[in-house]
Amino acid sequence: MSARLAVVATGFRGFARYLGGVLGADAYTKYLEHHRAAGHGLPPLSEREFWRDRTDRQDSNPQGRCC
Repeated sequence: MSARLAVVATGFRGFARYLGGVLGADAYTKYLEHHRAAGHGLPPLSEREFWRDRTDRQDSNPQGRCC
């Protein structure tokens, strides 16, 4: 029974990761990865600053979105 539960849990985690990617919940993590890879001299935005900036940019430049 434990092996079945582990398979179900692994599948659920994969689905949750996929859904988070579709909804953009992983955007800050991707931003940090890009920031590190690009070698910017300035420190990255905090998570709060990142989401505020992202929301402000979306509001000032609306594109095809569902809502």
